[in-house]
Amino acid sequence: MENVHLIQHPVLEHSLTLLRDKRTGTEEFRHHAAIVAQIVLLEATRSLPLRRKSVRTPLASAQGGQLTEELVLVPVLRAGLSMLRPALDILPRTPVGFIGLERDERTALARAYYQKFPVELKHKRIIVLDPMLATGGSLLDTIARLHDRGAQEIAVACVVAAPEGIAALHRNYPEVVIHTAAIDSHLNEAKYIVPGLGDFGDRYFGT
Repeated sequence: MENVHLIQHPVLEHSLTLLRDKRTGTEEFRHHAAIVAQIVLLEATRSLPLRRKSVRTPLASAQGGQLTEELVLVPVLRAGLSMLRPALDILPRTPVGFIGLERDERTALARAYYQKFPVELKHKRIIVLDPMLATGGSLLDTIARLHDRGAQEIAVACVVAAPEGIAALHRNYPEVVIHTAAIDSHLNEAKYIVPGLGDFGDRYFGT
């Protein structure tokens, strides 16, 4: 699929398998969620530009690189918080914006209850963190609100995506790149991803 980056790595596949397993407890789920998130985020930032930089090692001078592009991370509350700590471990100085969306279980539509973004978004690369891309409703709402704040370059990092959600994003925002560890079969009648891994937030937070 165009603008969909399906990430493949043996460590990622191992951890994702444990995330899917219904027998995996909260502590182990959190551990492997962090591993998957870090691999996805490393791939999502692969194209970041570097400026050449000379540094002094204990023995001699060496040429290296320094990131030049400013990023903003935007976790979609609540489940997106699971990807934030692993992302900040890689990019500790990155500003963070937040958006809180709650899904109506009857209609499967997202309702926003909180948002707080850095002041300037126009010239920054935004990476939205949301583990489960199901219908795409939450991400469509998030991207619309980011555009309202001037954001132009937006990517999505998730753990599992459904074809229906990918299609919805690309119908509305074909320029948005999706980075995901898995593309599953379909959504069921309750709009959950199949085979999926259940409710990510509930399993991560133990609720």
